[in-house]
Amino acid sequence: MNKKPFEQVRVNDINGTIKKLSHKKDAPKFVFAIILVLYVAASVALRKVAGDRSMVFLFGARMPVQAFAGVFSSLSNVCLIFLAVFFGRVGFLTSLVILLVQFPMMAAGMILNRNFTTIPGAFSNILAIVAITVVYINHARVHKYQRRILAQAVTDSLTGLPNRFACLELMDDLANGSRKFALVSVDLNNFKSINDSMGHDIGDKVLLEVAARWKTLADSRKSGTFDFVARLGGDEFAIVIQGYAVPEEIERSVCAYKAELEKKIIIDDCDYFMTARFGYAEYMADAMKSGALFSCADAAMHEAKRIGGDVSVMRFSQSLLTNEKTLAMERKIHAALANDGLFFNLQPQYDINKNLRGFEALARMRDADGSVVSPVDFIPVAEKIGLIDKIDAAVFRQAAAFVGRIIRERGADIVLCMNVSVHHLMKNNFIDELKEIVTFCGIPSRNLEIEITESVMIDSAEKALDRIRKVKEMGIKVAIDDFGTGYSSLSYLNKFPADMLKIDKSFIDVMNTSEASKQYVATIISIGHILNLNVISEGVETEDQLDTLRQIGCDYIQGFIWGRPLPPEDAAKLIS
Repeated sequence: MNKKPFEQVRVNDINGTIKKLSHKKDAPKFVFAIILVLYVAASVALRKVAGDRSMVFLFGARMPVQAFAGVFSSLSNVCLIFLAVFFGRVGFLTSLVILLVQFPMMAAGMILNRNFTTIPGAFSNILAIVAITVVYINHARVHKYQRRILAQAVTDSLTGLPNRFACLELMDDLANGSRKFALVSVDLNNFKSINDSMGHDIGDKVLLEVAARWKTLADSRKSGTFDFVARLGGDEFAIVIQGYAVPEEIERSVCAYKAELEKKIIIDDCDYFMTARFGYAEYMADAMKSGALFSCADAAMHEAKRIGGDVSVMRFSQSLLTNEKTLAMERKIHAALANDGLFFNLQPQYDINKNLRGFEALARMRDADGSVVSPVDFIPVAEKIGLIDKIDAAVFRQAAAFVGRIIRERGADIVLCMNVSVHHLMKNNFIDELKEIVTFCGIPSRNLEIEITESVMIDSAEKALDRIRKVKEMGIKVAIDDFGTGYSSLSYLNKFPADMLKIDKSFIDVMNTSEASKQYVATIISIGHILNLNVISEGVETEDQLDTLRQIGCDYIQGFIWGRPLPPEDAAKLIS
C-alpha cells in the first residue's frame, strides 16, 4: 500500500523545500534530551561535591573533593552552550531559562542562610549567559546567511520556482519513502522565436506568466493531484505529480497544465499563444532512480516533439529509449562527418597458402571525446537514416589514397576491397564518384574491388545490373558479399558480372558442427567455381575451420586466424 501523499509539497512552497533541506542538517531531537540529562547529572554532581568536606587521593596526593566543583560547573555550562549551538532559538531560550531560574535560588541562599559560597556560581552563570547569547546571535546570523544561500541553490532566479536541484531532492525523498509519483518533462514550443523576434525581456515576461499560472494551478489543486512545479532552465519545466489513484489521472493532470498554458497571454498589449510538449514517466513502473526517471520523461517529451501534430502529451515506453539512442548516434555521425571523425582499418585477405591478396577497408568512427564508436552501433543507424553512403564515400577516399600510395611506392600488387551499400550503389552519381576516387587517389582500377550484397537484386535488378556492368567496364572488381544470407537466386547470380563470392561468417561458425553444415559450405564453393568466381570465406578464426576450407577447395580466407583489422601503418608492414 502506498503511503500518504507527501503533504509538505502539495503546493509549490519554496520555503517548505528550503526548510526540508535545512532540517536534514539539524541535530536529532534525542540529542536535545541527552544534553539536558548530562546537564542535570553535572548539576547534581556539582551540588554534592560542593558540600563535601572530605579528602581524596589522586595521583598520590591528597585533594579536597570540593576542588572538583569547578569541573562539574564547567561541564554544566558547556551543556547549555551546546543547546544554543545545535538547537538555535529553542536551545538558547531553554539554556537562558535554566540559568535565570538559578539566580533567585542563589539570592535566597545568601540572604536567608548567609551562604556566600554561591557568589562564584552567580558570576559563572552570568558569564554563561553572556557566552550563550553571543553564540546564539552569531549562530543566528550564520544561519540566516545559510538560508539565503540555500534559497538561491534551490530556487530559479527568474521565476522563483524550485529549480532542478530542488526537484531532484523532492524526488529522492519520495523515492526513499516508496511513495508513488510521476515526473513530467515540459518543453515550450517555439519559445526561441519569441526571444529572437521580441527580445529577451518579453521572453522573460512570458516565462514569468507561465510560471505564475502553473504555480497557482498547483497550489489550488484544481488539477486533481498534488503537484510540484519546477523550472529546469530556458524554456524547460518539470512537474512532479502525486496523489493519483490510477495512471490515467496523471495524463488528466498534465492536460490541466496544458490547458492553462494555452490560454492567451497578454504582455505589453500584445497577445501571445503558447503550446508545449509534455512527456511523463512513473516512478518504479519506468525507473527506480531520479536521474533515470528524468531521462525517461525527457525521452517521452522528445518523442512527442518528433511526432508533432496533435501529439502533445506522451507517456514513456521502453521502445522510446531506442529512439533516443538512435537520435544520439545520429548526432554523433553528423559530427564525425563534419569534423573528420571517420577513419578506417584494414583487414588482410590471404589465399589458402597465406599469400597476401589485399585488404578490406572497414569504417571506424571517433566520438567527440576521441573514443572509438563500435561499427555495430553506428553502421545500422547510418543505414537507417540514409547516411551510410556518406560514410562509404569518406572511408573509400581515405583507404584508396593510402593503398594507392603504397602501390606506387612499393610496386605492390594488392587489392583494396570496399563495402558499398545498396543505397550508395543506386545513387545517380555513384559511377562519377568512383571515377573521381580512382583519379584523385591514384589507385589503379584493377586494384579496387567493391563488395555488394545480393539483396541489391531485389528492388531493381535491371538498374543494379546496369550499374555493376559500368563498374566492371572501369576495370574494378566486384565481389558478392554475405552470400547465402539474402536473396540467393541462382538465375540472378548467373547474370551477376562478379569476380568474387564471399561466404558469410555465420556459415563458417557452424561449418564443423555437422556434416550437413560442412557440405552446405562446400556446395557454395562449388557454385562459385562453376560460375567462374573465386571464393573467399570471412570470419575464419580456428585451425579446424582453416583445414576444412582447404579440403573443400576455398580460394581465399579472411579472419582473425591470420589477421585482425589493423591501423593503416600496421597493415603497411605486411606489404613486401
